[in-house]
Amino acid sequence: MARLAQTAGLTDVQQEILKTVREFVDKEIIPVATELEHRDEYPQQIVDGLKELSLFGLMIPEEYGGLGESLLTYALCVEEIARGWMSVSGIINTHFIVAYMLKQHGTQEQKDYFLPRMAAGETRGAFSMSEPGLGSDVSAITSKAVKDGDEYVLNGQKMWLTNGGTSTLVAVLVRSDEGHPEGTAPHKSMTTFLVEKEPGFGEVRPGLTIPGKIDKMGYKGVDTTELIMDGLRIPANRVLGGVTGRGFYQMMDGVEVGRVNVAARGCGVAQRAFELGVSYAQQRHTFGKAIAQHQAIQFKLAEMATKVEAAHAMMVNAARKKDSGERNDLEAGMAKYLASEYCKEVVEDAFRIHGGYGFSKEYEIERLYREAPMLLIGEGTAEIQKMIIGRRLLEEYRFQG
Repeated sequence: MARLAQTAGLTDVQQEILKTVREFVDKEIIPVATELEHRDEYPQQIVDGLKELSLFGLMIPEEYGGLGESLLTYALCVEEIARGWMSVSGIINTHFIVAYMLKQHGTQEQKDYFLPRMAAGETRGAFSMSEPGLGSDVSAITSKAVKDGDEYVLNGQKMWLTNGGTSTLVAVLVRSDEGHPEGTAPHKSMTTFLVEKEPGFGEVRPGLTIPGKIDKMGYKGVDTTELIMDGLRIPANRVLGGVTGRGFYQMMDGVEVGRVNVAARGCGVAQRAFELGVSYAQQRHTFGKAIAQHQAIQFKLAEMATKVEAAHAMMVNAARKKDSGERNDLEAGMAKYLASEYCKEVVEDAFRIHGGYGFSKEYEIERLYREAPMLLIGEGTAEIQKMIIGRRLLEEYRFQG
């Protein structure tokens, strides 16, 4: 297993961080993940452990109390955590995206106020872009902010908010027509607001309601909710970056690094599925020998391992491209697309290797089989990734006629 998904060129610090996270996953997450998932129970003890490891501040600069690590380090940590339980990696992903958006686009006052609390895990982030009738068409957002003196009044309904109940800070994308005349392109009249709230469900601050958790096929434990704004008043100094009309670009920047995260999650789940499949294949006997000795199973294991290795390499490449300061939407889209598709295929192959036992809740592969589909749609469907990839390829290979 140690030969798969290795990353060349890591520093001693990166290797030590990953070793610590891997040990935490093996001791604190894998032994309890399936039981907690079946109960749809929030893993508070695991989250507390992540706080002690300073993972909530992994990419937050040292001046704000974080570790100041790279996107690559973060993605490799996510890969390890998702190998243990994908829901736990989801808990830190939305937090990480909001912290990244603040670091990149926030005013100095916003950075000074939020980032130290986020680094300590005291303030927990979530971001909200989708709406009930929205799908992948972000330009169709109907939630709206209207200026009223030194405040904005927000109204509308958002959907698929990961960490909706447990978060205390939500970055919310809404339309804001102030200063943007009629006819302005939709993506130029959107603003991201930093909304502080109490954890929990129901009315978590005046004008803001978080209904109960959405019941899901998989990806349990982490709370996924709606967010309803009805006369929610937000001070003007909570506009991300201090200027309206930039929300779409800020969110897309966050989603871009989020796609690297989803690719890392796909790599982690696929690695775990391979581990379960190759282990079971050596224990299960048919026709007088372990099924791993049958050529058909060896072919399947070979395909699974190759997919794990390829997805990991693309994820690492996308992270390193972003860390270098270069545009990485092409690499992130490719990594997210390939890793999520390969994850689904590797999990299904491991499920097939388990035979009838894979259908039993006693075996871990049953949980992975329900979790993998979320990666096909999270941070943009395969079709969205193909659109991004296709457009970028046409930019790079423009016909000179």
